[in-house]
Amino acid sequence: MAARFLTLTDVTEVLNISMSQARALVRSGELEAIQIGGRGVWRIEDAKLEEYISRCYEHNRERTSLPG
Repeated sequence: MAARFLTLTDVTEVLNISMSQARALVRSGELEAIQIGGRGVWRIEDAKLEEYISRCYEHNRERTSLPG
């Protein structure tokens, strides 16, 4: 069974970004995440990461289809 939740490290590997970029995505709300446990570690649901990626593709499609 695939893991439902990913760590920030997992997200950095999937998106090929730095840890600070991943934290910024979560803090800004662009990438939905939850904090778990007493230390408040971030967890990102796999489906939320896929939604984020889809939104990025859609944004790029809209941006590149504009005239001029």
